[in-house]
Amino acid sequence: MTPSRRGVLGGAGLVGLFAATPAAEADEQSQAFLQTTLERYFAFGEKASGGAGDQASGAWLEEELGHLGYVCRRQAFEVPFFEVRQASLMCGQTHAAVIPQAIVAPTGAQGLSAPLRLANRNEDLAGAIALVELPHKRWTSLADPQVARPLEDALRRGAAGVVLITTGPTGEAIALNVSTRRPQVDRPVAILAPKEAAPFLAAAAQAGRANLTLDGQGGRRPAFNLIAHLDRKAAKTLVISTPRSGWFGCAAERGSGLAIWLWLARELAHANPSVNVELLATSGHEYEYLGGEHYLSEAAPSAPATQLWVHIGASAAARDWHELGARLLPLPSAETQRVLTATPDVLDKTRLAFRGIGGLEATYEATKAMAGGELINVINSGYKTAIGLYGAHRYFHTRSDDLRCVSADLVLPVATAFWTAIGECLGQPVRHRSRSSRAARS
Repeated sequence: MTPSRRGVLGGAGLVGLFAATPAAEADEQSQAFLQTTLERYFAFGEKASGGAGDQASGAWLEEELGHLGYVCRRQAFEVPFFEVRQASLMCGQTHAAVIPQAIVAPTGAQGLSAPLRLANRNEDLAGAIALVELPHKRWTSLADPQVARPLEDALRRGAAGVVLITTGPTGEAIALNVSTRRPQVDRPVAILAPKEAAPFLAAAAQAGRANLTLDGQGGRRPAFNLIAHLDRKAAKTLVISTPRSGWFGCAAERGSGLAIWLWLARELAHANPSVNVELLATSGHEYEYLGGEHYLSEAAPSAPATQLWVHIGASAAARDWHELGARLLPLPSAETQRVLTATPDVLDKTRLAFRGIGGLEATYEATKAMAGGELINVINSGYKTAIGLYGAHRYFHTRSDDLRCVSADLVLPVATAFWTAIGECLGQPVRHRSRSSRAARS
């Protein structure tokens, strides 16, 4: 196979440090590793924090990193959870599945039976199930003012329950992250797919009676961050972090970043940077970066002892789609709605490393306003040198974020760009495995 453009750039050097490895290694070998990682991660199922898929994927990564020579440990904490028995909205003969909005206020098996009313009308919502139709957006969080304000307004006006219609690019219901630091909503809130909303909107206009059922088992359960360390006896540490958990299968949302993270871990295990290496895969991401907060407050190396922090967040390499009316047709190219930021001291080096990669080549300064995801907390905690990626692809936070949404050929250019950027930012020569020794270990 002809070397990728990113590999050719790497081989050219930029100062000939980390960047040489991707050119020395056949693209086929890296792509096979990345594809296997994507498939393995997705096969664990839903990744809700502390759930079976999250725990199993964490154990798998722990084993993989152990084989590479990393010393691994688990940082334990607790997260909210809700295991669904039934989550539905019914009005007459119309029935639709809904997503219970965390942190869930359950209705019990009998559900909440009440008039269904449109929240955007200036009328009494006391005792009603309020239907809130959100504008078109790639939704991510309950903290978004465009969600928080109409929800708070409906509750203030006396709604007994609220159903949010997350109008977005796919017609799917979009799960929303939520903070554990804010007071929990004490009434049931659910998310309805816009593609199923029309009959309910019509019924709400007539104040038809509906039943909202959010039944299941909830409470708190244990979760853990996975921390892996290579001690190079150095004064400074390179930290590379990525979230591991998410609402559903998270093939592109989480899987693409995690595949890059594990690929970098493999490369760093056989390189010789004069920094220690610490890898972090967090749980608790859906609860507004809860796992990352625990790591920063309890386990992270200090800011003065950290030479570079690289955070690989959501949708690092998701598939793009043609939007043709109601149809979405997959493209062989990557989604460009992803954002790369870097602190001023490494901004130019990062831009050069990601040159030519759609959506990431326009690297922005990592300010508190522009940085996204967990990198915000990193910067707020005083870490001066950092790179961070985040994004929201079309099927982000939906049940349809499966292996159609990602593939290794989309991931590899981003992985090798991160490798180049890390080497440039550290400014340190490294040794590389030979191709034959790489093949023997693969």
